[in-house]
Amino acid sequence: MHFTKKNSSEKRIELKNKLKEKKILRFPGAYNPLTAKLIAEIGFDGIYISGAVMSNDLGLPDIGLTSLKEVSYRANQISRTSDLPSIVDADTGFKNCKKTIETFEDLGLSGCHIEDQIDEKRCGHLDNKEIISIKEMVKKIKLCVSSREDKNFLIIARTDANTVEGIEKTIDRIKAYEDAGADVIFPEAMKNEKEFEKIRKNSKVSLLANMTEFGKSKLLNVNELQNLGYNIVIYPVTTQRLAMKNVEDGLRAIFKDGHQNNIIDRMQTRKRLYELIEYEKYNTPDKKITDFKTEEHE
Repeated sequence: MHFTKKNSSEKRIELKNKLKEKKILRFPGAYNPLTAKLIAEIGFDGIYISGAVMSNDLGLPDIGLTSLKEVSYRANQISRTSDLPSIVDADTGFKNCKKTIETFEDLGLSGCHIEDQIDEKRCGHLDNKEIISIKEMVKKIKLCVSSREDKNFLIIARTDANTVEGIEKTIDRIKAYEDAGADVIFPEAMKNEKEFEKIRKNSKVSLLANMTEFGKSKLLNVNELQNLGYNIVIYPVTTQRLAMKNVEDGLRAIFKDGHQNNIIDRMQTRKRLYELIEYEKYNTPDKKITDFKTEEHE
């Protein structure tokens, strides 16, 4: 359907092998399937599917209002459009970690992360978060690990403890989560290089860094993060923020000017869109409805 060549098992194996190479992998967030195709075309290492972005897309705040059904449906649409591995945000496990892991694995995702907040969670870069006990989170991680069929499906444990309990207790949690079987640790809301480095020195598994804009973390470049020993970097909301800013500016221009002539140069052309969706690959010989040449639609 989408001219992909790799199945879900191959994507997971490839991701697992790349993590062993110790070269940082870049996973921009995709807010829709078309963005995922663009991420793949440009040459990134993988696709990140943010729970906050899905909440935003529904016009909702990121406070645990989305369901496994909603998130898995969208994650499946996004992940199947390319040969890149996809990691999805599973919030706190949607009240049923076993079903959550089984669902995402069946749909072909390469991994997911669950966090140690209470179910009424909030964005990891906001204050006043509440977290569950280490014992409760360890139980969740062990359940996630035992629920997967494919050992290459990544179980990523996110901890939001830094802004609640501080860096030292965050490290205690990380060690417990690793012992529980987490493949990757996602330390949320690290403030600067010093904190990122301290986590690396006290962790033995792969680490994921979140470079979200307007948050608590200093925005580090990919080389800095690699030198600090991080294995994956995500840019969760970046593409949605870029799109929505341009959409808002364009709509305001149309409202003010009464036409879109002044903003045409900010738009993706028809030709570029058709290149991205690979329109010509859907051509069928002798069927006029599918016969198509991209260059004829400048």
